[in-house]
Amino acid sequence: MDFMVLLQLVIVLAAIFLGARLGSIGIGYAGGLGVLVLALIGVKPGSIPIDVILVIMSVIAAIGAMQVAGGIDFLVVVTEKFLRKHPKYITYLAPIVTYLMTLMAGTGHTAFSTLPVIAEVAKEQGVRPSRPLSISVVASQVAITASPISAAVVFFSNALEPLGVGYLDILMICIPTTLLAVILTSFVANFLGKELKDDPVYLDRLAKGLVVMRGVSNIKVTPMGKRSVWIFIVAIILVMFYATLISDKVGWTWLKQNIPLSRDHAIYVIMLSTATAITFFCRIDAAKVLSASTFKSGMSACVCILGVAWLGTTFVNAHEAGIKELAGSVLETKPWLLAVALFFASMLLYSQAATARALMPLAITIGAAPVTLVASFAAVSALFVLPTYPTLLAAVEMDDTGSTKIGKYVFNHPFFIPGVVCIALSVFFGFILAEIVL
Repeated sequence: MDFMVLLQLVIVLAAIFLGARLGSIGIGYAGGLGVLVLALIGVKPGSIPIDVILVIMSVIAAIGAMQVAGGIDFLVVVTEKFLRKHPKYITYLAPIVTYLMTLMAGTGHTAFSTLPVIAEVAKEQGVRPSRPLSISVVASQVAITASPISAAVVFFSNALEPLGVGYLDILMICIPTTLLAVILTSFVANFLGKELKDDPVYLDRLAKGLVVMRGVSNIKVTPMGKRSVWIFIVAIILVMFYATLISDKVGWTWLKQNIPLSRDHAIYVIMLSTATAITFFCRIDAAKVLSASTFKSGMSACVCILGVAWLGTTFVNAHEAGIKELAGSVLETKPWLLAVALFFASMLLYSQAATARALMPLAITIGAAPVTLVASFAAVSALFVLPTYPTLLAAVEMDDTGSTKIGKYVFNHPFFIPGVVCIALSVFFGFILAEIVL
């Protein structure tokens, strides 16, 4: 590795480190700064992930409208009733809830609304809250790679279509493999850490009156909230239906000729139309969407992806030939190493879509087999490794028992083991199922 390559790598890592220190939207700011510094030393900027950003913006526009209409409150109430009906199994059921919510919404930020409920139900049952909280956060991240409307899946399916792998193929592999991995990992998570009644940190906080039992949430569900959720569900079905019909494997010529919308464009217009329908039929004030928490977090994600994905593609594109030469032969004999590369890249890039956008095109040009590409896809979800991701921090803040905490060695936090196990299982099952489906 010559001096200039090493210098560029240091700039990339320094920008990511600075972004992690700034937190939240700061990772996007620092990513842009990194691109600027690379450009100043002669590196040509890579492509901006406009397609990924537009998918996130359009989906978040619809989710923001649904939240203002009361749809998120409705989902929280349904979740709470479900978890309180089976409180002893909170560690197994909570991650399934966050997984399904992310699967439906295309963003893991929906987990914010359910984390307080999970922490409260666990605490009431004497279950160590770090157990359900840790796997629930991980589940909300891994589910992105299985969501029909997530930016990562949409980009990935577009990239793989020339290889004969359709949108529906990816979902047929990623949904069952990631869900099974989440379920099995919840059994692992249920044995991590001391029992709550034996935890000296919890007992000390309990004695000091720092642990509060809040009881059932007092959230009122409105008819408009239910209506907004149903409108959103219909929209997801329409997206999947249209994307399947225009895929190369189905290739309904009449539809392509008479409705000339690509998969990306279909998501944009369907989601914006969904936001319109919710605004009109649920009689909400559109101006309030701008202050909705889901809308704010989604727009923050857009800025993060703009900076970080751009930084990643700039560095990768500048050294594409060298990476191909180094990685091409290795992937032929050890295809699972692609998952390892995606794991470490996503750990730094803080985004499934950004990681897929930066590395998957390169993996395709290197000649990685479709089975390897699809099976390794779940590894772009290692956002839990560094304890700076918003949902991870929210879980720490919402657990007043002190069981969900970040250790002084950075990596010794309760999300690490469940996250690594879940991704490893997802990739393992992915290789098995991809061989059958593809």
